[in-house]
Amino acid sequence: MKYLALIHSDERSWAALPDDERKAIYARYRAFADDAQASGKLVEGYELKPTATATTVRVVDGKTITTDGPFAETKETLGGFYLVEAADLDEAISYAAMIPGARHGCIEVRPVWDYGAATAAEEPETVTAGN
Repeated sequence: MKYLALIHSDERSWAALPDDERKAIYARYRAFADDAQASGKLVEGYELKPTATATTVRVVDGKTITTDGPFAETKETLGGFYLVEAADLDEAISYAAMIPGARHGCIEVRPVWDYGAATAAEEPETVTAGN
């Protein structure tokens, strides 16, 4: 099963780190990705640009409304993700604990809904605006 490991951290703290510390942390991210890829567990992973580059999109009464920046002001923001293949949640958590961001932020782990493998009885509930 695929699990998404969402990396949340404080952008301001990250930006305030000295260059040598950031480089060392990036090296740990590369080592994690290399190890996870070598084991066949890493499906994909990306770092996101800062939240200042985000655009939030809503459709209200049929009109598309965009807002610069993230949806909500929070201390920790989504900074990147890894998609891993794991036997179960426990294995996904063990990989999430190896992500360097777990030491300076948090990693949210969620199973990914595989529409191709799902049966009609297993389809997720429909999500509507406001739910």
